[in-house]
Amino acid sequence: MKIEIWSDVACPWCYIGKRRFEAALSAFPHKDAVEVVWRSYQLDPTLPEHYDGTELEYLSTRKGMAPQQVSQMFDHVAQQARGEGLNYRFDSVVVANSFTAHRLIHLAAAHGKQDAAKERLLSDHFEHGRDIGSREYLASLGRGLGIDAGEVDELFTTDKYADDVRFDFEEGRSLGISGVPFFVIDRKFGLSGAQPTETFTAALNQAWQDANPLVLVNSGEGDACGPDGCSV
Repeated sequence: MKIEIWSDVACPWCYIGKRRFEAALSAFPHKDAVEVVWRSYQLDPTLPEHYDGTELEYLSTRKGMAPQQVSQMFDHVAQQARGEGLNYRFDSVVVANSFTAHRLIHLAAAHGKQDAAKERLLSDHFEHGRDIGSREYLASLGRGLGIDAGEVDELFTTDKYADDVRFDFEEGRSLGISGVPFFVIDRKFGLSGAQPTETFTAALNQAWQDANPLVLVNSGEGDACGPDGCSV
């Protein structure tokens, strides 16, 4: 079973959704048969490489939201994050374009470390105030994942993996995805948003049953018991 997750490193609900999905997957009896693939999505592709301002200022000025409304949203999202064991610090978030970070995730996937890269980027962005657009930071993250420094440097000297990221954008649009996180199971089932763990559990079970239907082998009427008694 293949699960594709469209997500942006700069999306706070994406990290919360990741945790809730992981909780459901960890308890799924067939988890070893599940392949998880992270797909790229950008909430704001027009964002400059670095934005000279805070997250609150960015959302207020670029999205036209009142500062008080943004603060209330931060409080609500941070509370939901705490429920999943995450410590969001919106006052320390560095606003930056996530395109190169997505390219790094694709590079990490080539080394079998896609989820580790996604986890680090989300945690560092929302919990530790790291600059996800910084070459120095991304290079350090790549080295920490055991990726050759030369390969990481190519992200800044070439367009490597840029087409892969753009392909994810286009494919997401073709599927009708207009917000993230968005979970697609076997290209048959879709879940939008950071759903409760129970919803992910139900979706996993339904998708598995759909892909592996029970086949009844009936070679005749065998002896059995029912509500009205047993056969004689």
